[in-house]
This record gives sequence, structure tokens and C-alpha cells, in this order.
Amino acid sequence: MNYILFDGPVRNALLPFTFTRPVADIRIGILTIREKWEKYLGYTTTTITEEYLSEKYPMVEMEENILINSSFLPNEVLVEMIKSLEKNQAIFKGEEVVAFYTNDTQEEVDFDTYEIIDYNEEGLRIESTWDIFAKNDAAIREDFELLTEGRTSQPIPKSVNVIAPENIFIEKGAKLEFVTLNASTGPIYIGFNSEIMEGSVIRGSFALCEEAQVKLATKVYGATTVGPHCRIGGEVNNSVLFGYSNKGHDGFLGNAVLGEWCNIGADSNNSNLKNNYEEVKLWSYETGGFEKTGLQFCGLMMGDHSKCGINTMFNTGTVVGVSTNIFGSGFPRNFVPSFSWGGAAGFSTYITKKAFETARIAMSRRHVEFTEQDARILEHVFEETKKWRKE
Repeated sequence: MNYILFDGPVRNALLPFTFTRPVADIRIGILTIREKWEKYLGYTTTTITEEYLSEKYPMVEMEENILINSSFLPNEVLVEMIKSLEKNQAIFKGEEVVAFYTNDTQEEVDFDTYEIIDYNEEGLRIESTWDIFAKNDAAIREDFELLTEGRTSQPIPKSVNVIAPENIFIEKGAKLEFVTLNASTGPIYIGFNSEIMEGSVIRGSFALCEEAQVKLATKVYGATTVGPHCRIGGEVNNSVLFGYSNKGHDGFLGNAVLGEWCNIGADSNNSNLKNNYEEVKLWSYETGGFEKTGLQFCGLMMGDHSKCGINTMFNTGTVVGVSTNIFGSGFPRNFVPSFSWGGAAGFSTYITKKAFETARIAMSRRHVEFTEQDARILEHVFEETKKWRKE
């Protein structure tokens, strides 16, 4: 069977992260949504997404296909339902399609002609940017079971101060000495060739992915995910870093999501709680205004390739777009559009030539090429986000 992951109607609710990737490639828990589905299904997947992303994330259609809504995270019950789908069958949760069967001769899909199967489980679903950190604890726990079932962890080094070692899994090549791991509050996963430097204190749930690094004397509260090749330092609480992003120095990052290739300058901080303890509002790309989150704690949402200088201060509930460069004293506004250059004193447009030069240098330091394909995606984002910048 051929499985295809599609963005679904939540794509715009997950901006700025879906400016540069399909919904399926969002990381929550230990794995991306795509990686979760592929592990459960035992097959590789392709993608239906925005046209400008489809060159990098193509769709492959075969004679028989099952399309899966990427905003739904897999579990055993849902996967079995999907594997059992037959011609003219679809799975719905309420009014939302979860998955459906198609073949290459169908010109259109009319669900009125389908047999509808109800999905009534309380599974995980990502419907907003803040769901990525708010549901990260549950996602880490599910991924931990998926990745470690039937496997044996590498031994915990004798110098490690450990609580609830049965909830800790260490992959080959990981380095950690003279650190404290408290897994009584949730599982701790330490990935291939990752490193936790001396003096760090970590409470679960926590995921440190492949080649990621926790720097000296870092304090980490769950539920936190440090994606592949990321670096963290200082104090981090309930945050998700997708991959190749750095928050390597002192300063606080809390209830936050960073995309890929972000960099947080030394001694930078984000607020995650308003002084009056009111519900946090967050910029919505869908409505063009600030919308209620239902959360009391909500920090920073930062899109791919965005960076801030030393001592940057972010207000509670700040949304930063793609390829921004923020610096200077004071608090920048709560919504910083993509390709903005500046800070609290004001912003100008960060022209693509300069932004691409920076991206090329930053990526080459990790031996990753900034391709023409990447440039075309970011050129599209630049044009799409013009309406929010003051040119």
C-alpha cells in the first residue's frame, strides 16, 4: 500500500513553521510526525502540501493509495484502522477526515459516496503552534515506548546522579558524566552520539535527539525536546527545538518552539507568563490578529533561519517569522514578520540576498548545503509575507 500524508486544514494555524515544511515534518515528542507514521506503518511516505514546497517534499501516487491527515498523530488503534481501509472507505473524527482510500483512476473524492468509519479515540492531534509544546509531554511518552520497546539501553555511567533509571534510555555513542537525571516525572531519552556536559540537571520528560548537545551546567525542565544537531544551555522549560538550532548560552527559554537553523544570542530571555497572569494571546496568520490560546504560559514561536543577538528580550506570546534578525535593547513587538531586520527601535526588510548568505554560512558549518531548492522556498515565503512587513 502507498501512504500519503497531507497537510489538511490546520496548515495555516501552524505557521510560521509550515512556511518551510509540510505539517508532517513538524517535530513533537522525539520524532517528527512523518517519522512516527513511518515507524508505525512500516512504509515510507510521501506528501501532499503547498505547491511551492512540493519540489522538496514530493507526492508519489500509485495504483492504490491511503491519504492520511498529518495533524493526527499515530497510535496502535488508528494505525490498525488505516491499514484495514478498503476501496470507498474513509475514517472521520467528527467532521474532520483522518484518512481515506483512493486509487489512481479517481478524478475526485466525494465522501458522500464513501463508507464513513468513526474514529472515537482520544489520540493526539496538532491544531495550533502552541500544541507543539503543550502536548509534548504526551508525545515524548508515546515515542519513548515506540523507540525503546524490546530494546536495551546503554548503561548509565556511574558518575550520573539518577532518579528512576528504569525510565531512562541511552543510545549508542551518547556521552554524559557528572550530570543529574530525574526521570520520576517522565521518561528521558538520550539519542545517538548526543552529549550532556557536566553539571547539567534534567527533569523528564526529556528528549535529546541524535548529535544534539546540552552544554555545561544547563537546567532543563520537562517536557522538552532538543532536536537533532541542536545545542542548549542556560535554563530551558517545556520547549521544542526542531533541529540544527542553538540556544547555547545562559538565559531562559520557556513554553517555546524553535524551528530549524535558529540561533538565540547569549543572555537572551523570553517571558512565558504575563505580569497580570491573564490568558496569553498569540498572533494568528489566519485572522491577521492576536487570538486567545487558552494558556497562562506561552513563550516564543520562532520560524526557521531566525536569529537574535545577545541580551534580546521577548515578551510573553511572541511570534517571530522566517529569516528574521533581531537585535538591540528593549522588547521587540509580539509579532515580527518574516525577513525583518531590527528590534524594538523598528524594523527594515532583510533582503533575500543577505538572508541567503547567512543561511549558506550557518548551514555549511554543520556540513549541510543551502540548495537552490531551499532558496526558492524562502523566496516564496519572502513574497508571501510582504503584506505584514512595513517596506
